[in-house]
Amino acid sequence: MEALVVNPRISLPADELVARAVRSGGPGGQNVNKVATAIELRFDVRASRAFSAAQRERLLAKLASRLVGGGVLIVRSTVHREQGRNLVDARERLAELLREALHVPRSRRATAPTRGSQRRRLDAKKRTGSKKRLRGAGDGE
Repeated sequence: MEALVVNPRISLPADELVARAVRSGGPGGQNVNKVATAIELRFDVRASRAFSAAQRERLLAKLASRLVGGGVLIVRSTVHREQGRNLVDARERLAELLREALHVPRSRRATAPTRGSQRRRLDAKKRTGSKKRLRGAGDGE
């Protein structure tokens, strides 16, 4: 197995990934009971040397619900009927999970409302107020 490229700066060494072929469930007749086509890809986030300490902490926090046994991430693929295609699929899904977890969203900077937006807001308030004022203007006839 070769290294897994997560993004241009990070790639996981092949020795940190453990792929295991397991039997796939679901329909398939007699064949499904004999052939191990599903792939279970394991990656130990805590023991990985591919990430900095800050990245590792971010991964552990973001992927906490998916981690088992002290920081092991398991991706299982049963999409295809061929073991090789399931391995490719599992590797792609692992890379995507890690990319999403490592993404740091830009912090929002507070900005002042524009003069035009303030004017539009006040005009809308005046229209609403005048509409309500007209509703009550009856002389009781």
